[in-house]
Amino acid sequence: MPQLLRTNSTQSKQEDGDRIIEVSDLALVGPSGRVGIGGCFENKFILGVSLFSTLGGFGVIRNVLVIESFAAKFPEIYMNVTLKSKTTFRDGFFPHLCLATAWIGAFVSGPVCDKIGRKIGIICNAVIFLVGSSLQAGATSPIGLFTGSAATGLATGSLTHVVPMYIAEISSAKIRGSLVSLQQLAITFGVNWIAYGTSHIGGTRCAPKIPYTWALPNGILVFNPYTDVPRGGCTGQTQASWRVPLAFQILPALCLAIGMHFMPYSPRWLVERGYEEEALETLSRLRRKPTEDCSVRTELLEIMAEVRFAREVTKAAYPNAGPVRRIINKYALLMSSWPKAKRIIIGCIIMTLQQNMTLVYLLPMLLGQLGLDTDTTSLIATGVYGIVKMLATLPAIVLVDSVGRRPVLISGATGCLICLAIVSSMVTVYGKNWPAHVVAAHIVIVIVFIYDAIFSYSWAPLGWVVTSEIFPLHLRSTGMSITASTMWSSSFTAGLFAPMQVNPSVGGTWYYIYSAASLAALLFAVFFVPETKGVTLEGMDPVFRDNATDSQREHKERIRRELGLLDRAPPNAL
Repeated sequence: MPQLLRTNSTQSKQEDGDRIIEVSDLALVGPSGRVGIGGCFENKFILGVSLFSTLGGFGVIRNVLVIESFAAKFPEIYMNVTLKSKTTFRDGFFPHLCLATAWIGAFVSGPVCDKIGRKIGIICNAVIFLVGSSLQAGATSPIGLFTGSAATGLATGSLTHVVPMYIAEISSAKIRGSLVSLQQLAITFGVNWIAYGTSHIGGTRCAPKIPYTWALPNGILVFNPYTDVPRGGCTGQTQASWRVPLAFQILPALCLAIGMHFMPYSPRWLVERGYEEEALETLSRLRRKPTEDCSVRTELLEIMAEVRFAREVTKAAYPNAGPVRRIINKYALLMSSWPKAKRIIIGCIIMTLQQNMTLVYLLPMLLGQLGLDTDTTSLIATGVYGIVKMLATLPAIVLVDSVGRRPVLISGATGCLICLAIVSSMVTVYGKNWPAHVVAAHIVIVIVFIYDAIFSYSWAPLGWVVTSEIFPLHLRSTGMSITASTMWSSSFTAGLFAPMQVNPSVGGTWYYIYSAASLAALLFAVFFVPETKGVTLEGMDPVFRDNATDSQREHKERIRRELGLLDRAPPNAL
């Protein structure tokens, strides 16, 4: 029988066969502890769990597509995605297959993770990712590569939905933003380092003694896998240069699949499924406090109050709903009132802007237009750019819980807008003949890196933070599946349009469009995004003025009284 908890005294007793533990009113006092990164190091267990769960952020497929030994093995794929001689959907099919299946994976993950839980969801997707990575690493034909890419994309999309949600649900309000930001740190580390390092196995060229024969529109000669590969295959760079990074993806996926068995379940999911006793033990383990601690018990009571309120309201609205209808109803509930619709609008717009402000697709092609050789472009776009992204993510982990979400988003959008306005102007003036304007070209490169640093400490990690905390528990998985799939659909679209964005004939037009996106992000953050720093997940309703009618307040107060909570607003310091 699930254990029930009540407050108002320190006694415990037996009643109607259920064990009822009554807790002192002091339970409503929030726990002590530092805010942000300092609080993370005070609770090394939850920091370790969060770091471990972000192993799902690794992925390197896009980076191996420019490796010459990969081109020699799969010339039809390499020519389409690297040289971009055409702009049809088929030409971009392989690099965007992973994005398309990630889009699907994120969307379907919502109802699945409600059913099986966050922890089991991570394990299942780690196994799918492991299988996909194995198919990629051992591929001998495009079919094997496509199948592996589809599988890893499906798992990646689902992991970007469930991992931030899992971290947010095991965290306390004081350190939640810092811990969720670790997701972005894992993404930047996994993507930008591994493939660049292994690309030097056997050298950086397939056949060093054979000159390049393919000329790009700007006159630069590049590798042509149909004419620049000797009989018998590459004599320099080996297939290990691309098979190793693809195989390396197996390691974190295997660790995640095995290690998550020893990680705690989300206490909020446990309460939602009716396992209050296990939820209490889990909260005690996560907070590093005994089960008798007042703050631990009160946090559980707050979760129980939200679950019960949502369940009663939903049952009253849809009394005879079956399993399938209950899933559909969750999507309907997200649009049933303006406060709930506002949450999904904020989440979708933040993730859309996040993807439409990044220059990850444009930088390699921009550097090529500046007249840099292939090796230098690879070094800057993958190596140096990756270092900047990773290091620039660290301030977000420090600032998000101490300064707040809104200041970080506003300052980031402002900085991005200024940088893009400068780049747009310079590309318009000098973009048709960069070799004649070397100084201007170097200035553009520097500003692009400054832009990347600003974006990496603000909108890149904050997208995960905000969307993981704004939804009520019974709609969180559904809401986050929509916002995560929105992010992947935006990334998919941005990638399809990337080749035409750096066409010299359009000048700085696309950069002005990116500037407009940054301006939209600034206005959106200023006028539409509420501050959620320090607010518990159960305390988000007042932030969005949700469930604010007299009858709704009375309903909530009745539930809180029955659970033994005092008649006052839920504490936001847990």
